[in-house]
Amino acid sequence: MIYLDNSATTKPYKEVLNTFIQVNESFYANPASIHEAGVESNTLLDRARAQIAKILRTDDQQVLFTAGGTESNNFAIFGISKANTHKGKHIITTEIEHASVLESIRALQADGYEVDYLSVDSEGIISLQELNEKLRKDTVLVSIMHVNNEMGAIQPIEDAAKIIHANSRAAFHVDAVQSFGKMPVFFQDNAGPDIISISGHKIHGLKGSGVIAFRKKMNIAPLLLGGGQEYGLRSGTVAVPQAVALAKAARMAVENLGQSMENYKKWKSELFDFLLSFGNSIHLLSTLNGAAHILSFSVKDLKGEILINALQKRGIIVSTSSACSSKQKKTSHVVLALNTPPNFVNGVIRLSFGALTTDKDIQQFKIAFTEVMKELKGE
Repeated sequence: MIYLDNSATTKPYKEVLNTFIQVNESFYANPASIHEAGVESNTLLDRARAQIAKILRTDDQQVLFTAGGTESNNFAIFGISKANTHKGKHIITTEIEHASVLESIRALQADGYEVDYLSVDSEGIISLQELNEKLRKDTVLVSIMHVNNEMGAIQPIEDAAKIIHANSRAAFHVDAVQSFGKMPVFFQDNAGPDIISISGHKIHGLKGSGVIAFRKKMNIAPLLLGGGQEYGLRSGTVAVPQAVALAKAARMAVENLGQSMENYKKWKSELFDFLLSFGNSIHLLSTLNGAAHILSFSVKDLKGEILINALQKRGIIVSTSSACSSKQKKTSHVVLALNTPPNFVNGVIRLSFGALTTDKDIQQFKIAFTEVMKELKGE
């Protein structure tokens, strides 16, 4: 099987799986317990937290472990908004966010918050001018994803942060689920985002693990109430094995980042030229300026499911845009926001690379896709 659906999830590194098993076997005590075994588990948890903090360039106390990207995004949006109503009830986001952001914000909208949605251009990029115009004195939160999960657009996060911090009191949250481990992601002194969301299973870690991290101490409402774990913000027994495994995956992702980025750029460029050779039968949603590990395109007058099944018969695994919405029958909100031509909206396919992708995988995809196109054309 050739797996090219790494933006949906990745195969865990063997080293990460081994770490998870070892911690479960030897450090299974509750890290909140005061006995020796509990202290040992807590020491391991602190070490994992410090490793993530070092990578993100923040303090240990500003890193909280969660169950994944969706929880981290929910945590940021509800936590900041509800803890800062004294500043206002206005939120800004974009039209092409992940569902975990859009649905959270819609819930707040139904609860009386005002929301402005930034539009995007044909390359999926927001307008900084529109962002500046939409900011208000009562804007409490701005949430903008770093890399779009469906077509790879990279938002100008640093420039957006400068505008937000100079013209409002809003907290700036960045969903970095699709960028962390694929490109440099870290906090900057007095610049950049205030909050970052990360998911373990997107970087060859484990499902059920994630991080919400802060640039500085912020006023945020607790996500879960109970015993006061995770600095009182996310009560409940902390899953030490998941946290340690996530830290391991994050370290490996950063260590391999240079080689991974080089490979992704090479493969995307090669496949870009390959797909262009099919002429007007193909519409490219991704651009070469976008994230190198994501390449989305559409085949004219075809459904994505047909292409996926045809490729799967040849051992190639790809997806239609987002795995989170691929089972739904409606057209993706991202595809619509990009003003995709009508005869291409149903045939969107997403290729996404990971650290375990190889040159051979790319060549095999090209062979299989060429065969599929001939078959579907009746040649």
